[in-house]
Amino acid sequence: MIQYTLKCSNDHRFDSWFQSAEGFDKLKAAGMVTCPTCGDTKVEKAIMAPRVRPARSAAAPVKEAEKPLSAPANPAEQALAELKKQVEKNSDYVGANFAQEARSMHMGDTPERAIYGEAKPEEAKSLIEDGVPVVPLPFTPGRKSN
Repeated sequence: MIQYTLKCSNDHRFDSWFQSAEGFDKLKAAGMVTCPTCGDTKVEKAIMAPRVRPARSAAAPVKEAEKPLSAPANPAEQALAELKKQVEKNSDYVGANFAQEARSMHMGDTPERAIYGEAKPEEAKSLIEDGVPVVPLPFTPGRKSN
């Protein structure tokens, strides 16, 4: 196992474990290494200090970081985490049906409610051109199962 400090193109930093250096390269090539904060797949290895074990005669053990890796690293990440929490708490997740649901509510076919989900770029552009009030979220929605 190997631990890398990684950063995305939005400069979010995070740590992750991989089976090997080749394992990291394979996962990255397959697009399976993503930023946990913004979902960006443009992830690179960041400069990091190697983990060196002290000699057996060393007195004090090295204290691990008390902050979990999934915790926001700065106030901006904290604000995004709070926004995501509020959106998920107060809105219905409609997944890939977002464009259809938003258009249906705009036309009055279904009752209005707060929704969030995913839309292809061309679907989002079409919604905006048609005057449907939508806005992109600065995070990727958490996957919902059943």
